[in-house]
Amino acid sequence: MLAAMPAEPVTAEALAVQEALGQESNTGGSRSVAIVIDDFGNGMPGTEEMLNLPVKITVAVMPFMPSTREDAEHAHEQGHDVIVHMPMEPNKGLKKWLGPGAITIDLSDEEVRKRVEEAIDNVPHAVGMNNHMGSKITANERIMRVVLTVCKERGLFFLDSRTTHLSVVPKIAEEVGIPVLMNNVFLDDVYTEQHISKQVSVLRKHLETHDSAVTIGHVGPPGRKTASVLKQSIPGIQDIATFVKLSDMVQQSMGDPFILPNP
Repeated sequence: MLAAMPAEPVTAEALAVQEALGQESNTGGSRSVAIVIDDFGNGMPGTEEMLNLPVKITVAVMPFMPSTREDAEHAHEQGHDVIVHMPMEPNKGLKKWLGPGAITIDLSDEEVRKRVEEAIDNVPHAVGMNNHMGSKITANERIMRVVLTVCKERGLFFLDSRTTHLSVVPKIAEEVGIPVLMNNVFLDDVYTEQHISKQVSVLRKHLETHDSAVTIGHVGPPGRKTASVLKQSIPGIQDIATFVKLSDMVQQSMGDPFILPNP
């Protein structure tokens, strides 16, 4: 089994952006929250616990990994969304953390296109994509234009994990004409239950003033801790919001069920 690949460290600027994202809520309007769990595909700790949470989640699966297809199929069978967790070069970090087929700054447009298409083909049932690490790539207009164009051609939306405050994803997504969502809260950038619980409180606070929220957690080193905190927290969050999959959130915002599943 390959070693665990850590999530990219979250900058203070990126965390600040998370709080600013989202639309102001309408008085009395229903709120929705989507849980996205990254780093499936490598048989990581917390995999089963996350898939068995009592609400539908969005499962971000890394391509070309030992359990990529198994995890994607299992998630789909249980009614969860599946998205491609696309490895992308960070500003800091080791290339070995990226995994195979990663998007790096030195690639030509043709090679970027090839790698994105192959990644989508490798993850069954994918309806969207988000970035694994990627602070360098999501700030690069040339490369993100290729990535988002391929996603549009294949009927996928894109979730910007917001690993950098310099992300060009919203700008390029508008140019290309593809639905894009933004991460609001990282749950487990620190691997302790105390921190994860604190981040759940941040999520609840966000939902007090916004109609929707996207929160990202991980399987792997924090996997079982994050799953445990989420399982305990879900009933309380349901008092103020409805849990949805990312594809539901996209359709609600677009008013058009255009998402095309990747067979």
